[in-house]
Amino acid sequence: MRALEQLRLQAFRSYPELTLSLPPRPVWFAGPNGAGKTNILEAMSLLGPGRGLRRAKLPDCARKPEADSVAEPWTVAGRLRLDAEVYELGGRLTEAGRREVRLDGQTVGPTRLASLLPLVWLTPQHDRLFVEGASERRRFFDRLVLSDVPTHGKAVQAYEAAMRQRTRLLQEGQGDEAWLAGLERSMAEQGVQVAQARHQTLMRLQTDIDTRPDGAFPKARLRLLGEVEAAIAAHEPPEAVQEQTQARLRQGRYRDAAAGRALEGVHRSDLEVIHAPSSRPAAECSTGEQKALLIGLVLARVRTAQDEFNLKPLVLLDEACAHLDAARRGALADEICDLEAQVFMTGVEANLFSDFADRAQGFLVKPGQIEAQEGVK
Repeated sequence: MRALEQLRLQAFRSYPELTLSLPPRPVWFAGPNGAGKTNILEAMSLLGPGRGLRRAKLPDCARKPEADSVAEPWTVAGRLRLDAEVYELGGRLTEAGRREVRLDGQTVGPTRLASLLPLVWLTPQHDRLFVEGASERRRFFDRLVLSDVPTHGKAVQAYEAAMRQRTRLLQEGQGDEAWLAGLERSMAEQGVQVAQARHQTLMRLQTDIDTRPDGAFPKARLRLLGEVEAAIAAHEPPEAVQEQTQARLRQGRYRDAAAGRALEGVHRSDLEVIHAPSSRPAAECSTGEQKALLIGLVLARVRTAQDEFNLKPLVLLDEACAHLDAARRGALADEICDLEAQVFMTGVEANLFSDFADRAQGFLVKPGQIEAQEGVK
């Protein structure tokens, strides 16, 4: 089993210093708004790849003892157990304002982090995921993909880097044919990889959802909207899809130059989610139904990781029970405990987690203070 056994913070957000020992089972943190619950989950998210669950600027994570004081360099560290192996993870803000991540004392790259510590999370910002723009849905789904395909983040970054260079050259009017063609070839290659990984994850999720019995969390029908993803879903040969994508990029140079951005590609794809019981788009569902759909997707992602790879990502659920009625809160507790995964949750009141009883470890969070709930082991 994968479990974060210990978390250590130094000058991170509201915590001048904190050491938490964590059990290999569900954990909840309860306390008033502003007490520092989300800060703990954010620190955990920064032990993995990416910008963390808040996507905050790195200096903003530093603790400032006074309003006008200079931010202190922050450090986040943890001890991770993966079956019989134990790893020491650490992340810190460097003097250059960058994030450095270390594994057992050695600096490592994001792909290594993604394979060692896959993370999936939900935050209150996701409550509007289905009614806002495609970029947030794409980012949410790519996080699910990353916990399935550790190289996915690297492919996305390579695609975006080539896209930015191409856009700059088109706007400046200085790129020669060979240079532009090379960037478009890179975009096409990486774009196909991105689309393949997204399609692979979507199919695994859909299979899990379709084979589960009906329950408190409604089934969803999923589809990726985008030319490259549609071609992959239609089983077109990847080489042919790459050639077609590269040709479209070449033909769209003048249009993209005028627009100041690439107007097609996997960076514009979207995730369509349909509430299967009613056949309605998720955007037309109630707030509670939307939250239940999101939780259902996360639960499916954790189950498929176990089924396919015999591993499970760590799950961070910030304000997990918001918009859930009592019946769904009870169902969520049962679902999480059945996962046998380490899930970290936050809520404003401890009674939101009463359905877990002694199946989870609780912590009461007050400004500057965290206490294990009495009677929970």
